[in-house]
Amino acid sequence: MPDEALAANPIATALFTDFERFPGPERNYARWILLDADARALFVDWEIQARAAVETLRLESGRDPGDRATVALVAHLREESPEFGRWWSEHRVYQRTHGSKRLRHPVVGELTVEYETLVPPGDPDTVLFLYTTAAGSPSREAMDLLASWTASERRAGRPRR
Repeated sequence: MPDEALAANPIATALFTDFERFPGPERNYARWILLDADARALFVDWEIQARAAVETLRLESGRDPGDRATVALVAHLREESPEFGRWWSEHRVYQRTHGSKRLRHPVVGELTVEYETLVPPGDPDTVLFLYTTAAGSPSREAMDLLASWTASERRAGRPRR
């Protein structure tokens, strides 16, 4: 299924969400960003990010239009998200290769992360997203704080967000 979250390291989980807490079919980035209140609060420019997720889903769904899981996801998002139906009907596509995301994180405050996508040779269905921050920036300081917080949460055995 397009945008299915297969794995994340602890800092990515703390930065965005713990996709492992969702049942298998719900581990989907587009579903999360469109339907989860925490996602709406996290992204400073939520509409831009959510719209990009819809456009990426449309691009990916074009690769296998008969995929039942994707068809079911699209139907579900049409029912649950007014924005999704509007954006989906525009037929715009977008391939995420690089960019930035501005976040308002509940633990470390505002930060901007840059991302790059990597597609392993021979496996076009798997995409790895790498997130970075500029050295010496307030965003790097926020990520360092988040990494420290994440490590202490894991040592204390507390559940992830």
